[in-house]
Amino acid sequence: MEAMNEDLAALHARIDRTNELLQRMLAEVAKTPSTHAIFVDAGYLYAAAGRLVAGTEDRRAFDLDAEGLIDALIDRARTIFADSRLLRVYWYDGARRRIHTAEQQSIAELPDVKVRLGNLNANNQQKGVDSLIRSDLESLARHRAISDAALLGGDEDLVSAVEAAQGYGARVHLWGIEAPEGRNQAEPLLWEVDSQRTLDLDFFKPYVSRRTAPAYEPATGRPAREDVRFVGAQIAAKWLAARGHDTLVELLPGHPYLPGSVDQDLLVEAEGLLQYSLRGQADLRRALRDGFWDHLQAQY
Repeated sequence: MEAMNEDLAALHARIDRTNELLQRMLAEVAKTPSTHAIFVDAGYLYAAAGRLVAGTEDRRAFDLDAEGLIDALIDRARTIFADSRLLRVYWYDGARRRIHTAEQQSIAELPDVKVRLGNLNANNQQKGVDSLIRSDLESLARHRAISDAALLGGDEDLVSAVEAAQGYGARVHLWGIEAPEGRNQAEPLLWEVDSQRTLDLDFFKPYVSRRTAPAYEPATGRPAREDVRFVGAQIAAKWLAARGHDTLVELLPGHPYLPGSVDQDLLVEAEGLLQYSLRGQADLRRALRDGFWDHLQAQY
């Protein structure tokens, strides 16, 4: 009888110890912030956004302000995943022999963006992009690097990528682009994801424009980075006077990102002052923002 009591006491002690360890583990998990990442199938993006805004899927017929659009996607994700931090944006595109184009290189140089390239065949069709998305989604979910994935795409081949990530506990949220007619996302993909959202015409209008003659014909050519930086500071000073300190101080917690609408206003006003288009000029766009932030932070 005494031996039985000792065994029961030892069992209770082990149970108590196990419960203590579980409570510690749950407490650590509760303190760990959730993390999200954005996965962009650029082939789908160019085709669907081009069709929606410019009336064509031909990339040669329109300009895409990828930097501004990426910032807008980050800003949208920040509102959806309010208690989560961004890991990075993954940008999947095709290129001949997987060699970056100038545009892809400028996107790769953006902060918090990783460009992953599949091949581009003779018919300008992407090959290997879906497998890259699956590989990244599965790996990040398996290593608990992300809790949520925002996937901007529409191909049925992405179903396996969604299933792989979900198998490791990640939630996959499908983002689509408004279609003028019908659907531009495969139904099996819509069935598999955890949630769906559609980005409409107003979301893409600031970042897609039909290719025409240059918006500006500057007499002095491309401005220097320091000149653009100075213009950014000028605009910050002007906005502080016109909009008030309380309005702009709300932007500081988001540094180095600006909300999409604010960033677009900054770009348009700067182009007017410089008489030069900054579309597709990633280094000058960064200089513009740096000047804006430098002046804003100096006031607080």
